[in-house]
Amino acid sequence: MAFKTLTPGAMLCPVPAVMVSCASPNDRPNIITIAWAGTVCSQPPMLSISVRKERFSHHILTESGEFAVNLVGEDQLRAADLCGVKSGRDIDKFAACGLTPVPVPELAFAPAIAECPLYLACKTQQVIELGSHDLFIAAIVGMGVREDLMDDKGRIDLQRARLVAYNHGVYQSLGGAIGFFGYSVAAPDVLARRMQELK
Repeated sequence: MAFKTLTPGAMLCPVPAVMVSCASPNDRPNIITIAWAGTVCSQPPMLSISVRKERFSHHILTESGEFAVNLVGEDQLRAADLCGVKSGRDIDKFAACGLTPVPVPELAFAPAIAECPLYLACKTQQVIELGSHDLFIAAIVGMGVREDLMDDKGRIDLQRARLVAYNHGVYQSLGGAIGFFGYSVAAPDVLARRMQELK
């Protein structure tokens, strides 16, 4: 099939919709919704977020050097949207969304969001100015998972969280599992067993 050539744009879709919670000694806890977040290293575990300089959270992230990335499930989607369109300059987003800040043992200021399925505690290692956005590269120094998302074998079951993705201006739910890493080369009995476990 032929392609239509378009002006280059950031069309890597879908991407995770996450709520980044932050605070500093001089600022109350705030939440910024970010769709440009991603894993950048597994050993040591690291991720990145991209933030516009004019966003209220930018100076908090810069001053504190830390933040928590909170995954968003369908139950938190309305709050995530509000935190992306309203500014922390104008409202207390935790109060406005009925969300609960909880301390993160590894961080001095930034709380996690109690209602979210999982958080990653992050400490900024480097900030790179790119243009419209600054890229915050951070070490993941801690992680918390809601207890109701742990199965009886002690594994994380994120399917129960009903995570959402952001797809070019639209939030979308994630469907059921359709494969697993290495399924294309798995032996037939392993494939059948693992796919049954994923249901």
